[in-house]
Amino acid sequence: MALHPYDLYDVRSLLTDEERAVQDTVARFTDERVIPIIGDAFDQGRFPRELVGEIAELGLLGSSLPEKYGCAGLNAVSYGLICQELERGDSGIRSFVSVQSSLCMYPIYAYGTEEQRMRWLPDMAAGKVIGCFGLTEAHGGSDPANMKTNARRDGDDWVLNGSKMWITNGNLADIAIVWAQTEDGIQGFVVEKGMAGFAAQEIKHKMSLRASVTSALFFDNVRVPEANRLPNVKGLKGPLGCLTQARYGITWGPIGAAIACLDEVLHYTKERILFDRPVAATQSAQIKMAEMARRITLAQLLVVQLGRLKDAGTMQPAQVSLAKWNNCRMAIDIARECRDLLGGAGITTEHGAIRHALNLESVITYEGTETVHQLVIGRELTGINAF
Repeated sequence: MALHPYDLYDVRSLLTDEERAVQDTVARFTDERVIPIIGDAFDQGRFPRELVGEIAELGLLGSSLPEKYGCAGLNAVSYGLICQELERGDSGIRSFVSVQSSLCMYPIYAYGTEEQRMRWLPDMAAGKVIGCFGLTEAHGGSDPANMKTNARRDGDDWVLNGSKMWITNGNLADIAIVWAQTEDGIQGFVVEKGMAGFAAQEIKHKMSLRASVTSALFFDNVRVPEANRLPNVKGLKGPLGCLTQARYGITWGPIGAAIACLDEVLHYTKERILFDRPVAATQSAQIKMAEMARRITLAQLLVVQLGRLKDAGTMQPAQVSLAKWNNCRMAIDIARECRDLLGGAGITTEHGAIRHALNLESVITYEGTETVHQLVIGRELTGINAF
């Protein structure tokens, strides 16, 4: 029996029936609804907002949260498969779902009150309320503790001042989960669109994640009621806990991008004739594609085990760092190599490799650069913090 070219170790056999059903459903959505339009959306620098309703109907927003809040209640492996199949279409689509689910719905669920959960989560699961996550600042980067955004108590309100940068969904968002310095440490606030002094400005001229909205957020004496403060966490533990959730999904997503690139070059090199034979018949092309398959297989095995650890409640942040580092590096290397195998045709968005390669320049950077994750593993090995 021939091996599946994108699943040489039959990783799919390690999945439950429900997990396979989730993967098949999202794969079909990606094939039928995302891939036909995403090249044009990337060219136009446009997020395909028309897909949000369908994404919500499939239960992909906050998919791991309880059904009580209108969510699907799926396990971690299912969420990972959602990310993988969406990013097979485009990193921008997966980023939208990742931010909505892991960076906005999760903190409301984990750090909010029951009243806050019931107020926002059902509408967020239905795609009626879109969120964004405000942690990164222009000067901060990999040092989130160095934030300047601050909130001070004023009667029954908080007054918020500062700015955030590189915020996915910023101009789409109805609410922003904003982290700010207070007299009692870093705290989280739900800032609503339309609050006086709150503004979002879309970042243009991007060459990466062009089918995604990226913004800067500004807060000029924004009055936020106490009812919008997330009361159940203080300090960096709050935003870093959200990032661990999102990074977990990112460990799966790039596998989808890599598979899309490999699929494309497998077909192209069989059809492209040079020197009287298909490019796929050359040793150099086969060695390159075999290397891609090897690295994809290792990444697939890595994330399935990571997902099982997460579902068992034993996953550690350093394990997420290792998988994010490995799988983003794997995917960006494969995308670049595939672009090369496509020759001159590879520089246009009629093919996916250049689009995936450009997107992965962001994915390998955001939510912890490759260097940051290497240092996380170095600290785990040596017990010495080199940050």
